[in-house]
Amino acid sequence: MPRSGIHRSRTTAGRIVTGIGTLFALIEACHILLVVLGANAANGFATFIRSLAEPLALFFPGLFPIAEPKLAVLVNYGLAAVFWLVVTGLLAKVLGGTR
Repeated sequence: MPRSGIHRSRTTAGRIVTGIGTLFALIEACHILLVVLGANAANGFATFIRSLAEPLALFFPGLFPIAEPKLAVLVNYGLAAVFWLVVTGLLAKVLGGTR
């Protein structure tokens, strides 16, 4: 049976939302890797990724006071990445993007 236009647009909207959430999580993961692996913080690419990751991390940085800076980035930005995947996954389900 052919899909209706409404069903197709709902599926497309769900896929777009999922893609955006995945992109946000990848930015967070890239920032985590750069920090944990000790990338030069003054490097243009590292600065660019940090400038994207910080606002996407929302309220997570500083949520858990961890003394080790690399572990703090891993935990706090990792939680932000998981948050984006979960929230956009749920929103995609509501929009009908997944079965």
